[in-house]
Amino acid sequence: MPSPKAKNPGRSGGSPVLGSSNGRYEFMSLTKPLNRSSPPHLLQRQGSDPTTARLRASESPTRRRGSSSSTGSASGQGPSDEDGIRLNPSFIRVALSSLLAIDLWLSKQLGVCACEDSSWGSVRPLMKLIEISGHGIPWLAGTAYCLYKSDSAAGQEVMLNLFMGLMLDLILVTIVKAVVRRRRPAHNRMDMFATFSVDRYSFPSGHSTRAALCGRFLLAHLVLAAPLRVLVMLWAGLVGLSRVLLGRHNVTDVLFGFWMGYCQYNLVEMLWLSPQTLQGLLGQLA
Repeated sequence: MPSPKAKNPGRSGGSPVLGSSNGRYEFMSLTKPLNRSSPPHLLQRQGSDPTTARLRASESPTRRRGSSSSTGSASGQGPSDEDGIRLNPSFIRVALSSLLAIDLWLSKQLGVCACEDSSWGSVRPLMKLIEISGHGIPWLAGTAYCLYKSDSAAGQEVMLNLFMGLMLDLILVTIVKAVVRRRRPAHNRMDMFATFSVDRYSFPSGHSTRAALCGRFLLAHLVLAAPLRVLVMLWAGLVGLSRVLLGRHNVTDVLFGFWMGYCQYNLVEMLWLSPQTLQGLLGQLA
């Protein structure tokens, strides 16, 4: 007589039976993945197993997305933190852009003599006269004439070194203007006296470099009374100011020009020609 358990195996208290072969029962391991066609009570029991839960967590979409993003970053395909930092503008760049905007705005506000119909257009002829006083040609011509007319060796030494300093200033300003190539302000009128090819560029102001160089030179090597020393310093400042009032240069062009001329004087002092070297050069020329 067949056993009731053989007829109704699903009601037993043991593990669920999936099938039999040759009178032996085969049980399914709970850790083995089941198909969708498996019985519902088996799928439910599989979900409650701790091992199966850990396996499902390891295969979750969140972890798969994280692993794929880390793999993409490692292979160079995904965006990295350094790329995000590069997209943000640096503090130095923002500061320079802000200073440039302030420089352009201030230079435009101070260009009150840029043309005759400006607010201070009546002062324009005086500003142009100061402009000519700081031009390179009058200074080179005047220094060469004084060098030629000087009778003492000390006077010739001073005038020769001043002439050398003026030539050095002309060369250095030309090089810097050709390298930087900053355009002059938009409100400038190109009616300057004796312009050259690089004079269409604005940075630095050649008049300001020359005024600072000659001002320091005259104060250091000429015996001047106190009022004359004040006039020399006032003249140097007015030359730089006239460049902005006439709209020739921006404020930073003039400030850098003053600093550059100040440093050029130090270079002239380093390359100073002594009386002995001067007499040797004059002897060779004679």
